[in-house]
Amino acid sequence: MSEKKMSTSRKHNLKSLMLSIAKGLLEVEEREQEEERVRYMAENCPPLSLPHSTQELQEYCKKLHHQIDTIDEERYDLETKMNKCAKEIEDMKFKVIDLKGKFKKPALRRVRMSADAMLKALLGSKHKVNMDLRANLKQVKKEVKEEEMRDVGDWRKNVEDKAGMDGRKKMFETEAAQ
Repeated sequence: MSEKKMSTSRKHNLKSLMLSIAKGLLEVEEREQEEERVRYMAENCPPLSLPHSTQELQEYCKKLHHQIDTIDEERYDLETKMNKCAKEIEDMKFKVIDLKGKFKKPALRRVRMSADAMLKALLGSKHKVNMDLRANLKQVKKEVKEEEMRDVGDWRKNVEDKAGMDGRKKMFETEAAQ
């Protein structure tokens, strides 16, 4: 950290300079606004000259009412536009809040990839791993045990033998004999 700290007197001096410049800018801006206000009033509001006769006075009142109606219509249109924009802004704020809170997970697509390609994608091209799953499997030979097949036999014969009272009697006799 080679940054030098500024002394407090220098800080106060710079701060007072900035404040004086800002004050001057604000005064200039206020003067410009006042001049613009006076110019606008001179353009849109001519000096008041009241007519002397009643007929002229009635026409002048009608003219003023017409101007009031047009200005009121413009005000109403602007107000409705403003309300509509405010409602849209509020809706968008709610949408932003909803999007921050919830995130829809995209639908995943099935990608067919071999084990070698998957390892290459995960580990990068530096690691070369060949993964042949079938090479690591044990060879198993199926042996049919004929002894078990003889013991089990045909299930239908067992059911027929045990059906009825004769079958139950045989069952009890064999259990008692054992």
